[in-house]
Amino acid sequence: MLRPCAILVSALLALMSLSHAASGPDMNETRLHMAAARGDVAEINQRLAAGARIDARDSEGRTALLVATHANQVTAAKALIEAGADVNAKDNINDSPYLYAGARGHLEILKLTLAHGADLKSTNRYGGTALIPAAERGHVDTVRTLIAAGVDVDHVNKLNWTALLEAIILSDGGERHQEIVQALIDAKANVNRADGEGMTPLQHAVKRGYSRIAQILVAAGAR
Repeated sequence: MLRPCAILVSALLALMSLSHAASGPDMNETRLHMAAARGDVAEINQRLAAGARIDARDSEGRTALLVATHANQVTAAKALIEAGADVNAKDNINDSPYLYAGARGHLEILKLTLAHGADLKSTNRYGGTALIPAAERGHVDTVRTLIAAGVDVDHVNKLNWTALLEAIILSDGGERHQEIVQALIDAKANVNRADGEGMTPLQHAVKRGYSRIAQILVAAGAR
């Protein structure tokens, strides 16, 4: 008969064996995420070949592609996308590789997502499309790219703001945001669409002393 101590050791060894067996795929996927973060394409390919699920999630709900997007690791993102990673897979706070690349102005990754099935109607946790935060943050080329892709320029988020409103309300009124306002107007954005309190883009521009933006809006028929 085994002594209590021997039984305990035997049970612990069994548990360790089970834990090791169960942790194999998880560790493989953890390493996939780590490789994506540092842009290690060789390691990414090795982990996928070893059976790592390409869209496996980490504790924050992020796929390896979203991890690569956070770090703006273009070559890693390209490798993952070409291997079939979902460009629309959302994490725990409703960010996807497409939405995050648009919001942060990661233009090369954004273009890759657009070429591989990005959902132009998908929205972030604020109910906004990729265009709205791109406009707010002054990512001129990103805004132009999203407009060309066909994102709705008049989409309204949970704050009752459009991309045009955010390009004014949350901006510094400088040259980049002036270009964005003009790009949105050229794309037929509604210059008189008011926010939830009834204030129009022109009223917001005047209130903030953004004279050049106000001129652009008036020239487009804003009231």
